[in-house]
Amino acid sequence: MPKFITYFTYTGAAAKALIAQPSDRTAAAKALVESVGGQLDSFYWLSGHHDGFFIATLADAVTASALAAAAAASGALLDVETHQIFSSDEQAAIMTKAGAALAAYRPPTA
Repeated sequence: MPKFITYFTYTGAAAKALIAQPSDRTAAAKALVESVGGQLDSFYWLSGHHDGFFIATLADAVTASALAAAAAASGALLDVETHQIFSSDEQAAIMTKAGAALAAYRPPTA
């Protein structure tokens, strides 16, 4: 099954609640991922634009999009951003297919 990375940023109200009552949000992320039939692989906090991210194994991109929509609809998160991630073997297959596509493509400058 494919893996996806989801970045998130807490709203000001959610950050304030976490400061007032610090808690490990891994269980909440795990419950969210499992609710769509997935498996939470990892959950991390960040410094920078996003507050954290998680990696999940999910059935497909539709499921990943539904999960991201549910997380965003909670009202506790902003900037929810999900991307499929690829293994080294998958990346090699992508480049092989890209090579075939590039050979068939004629750019406007040709």
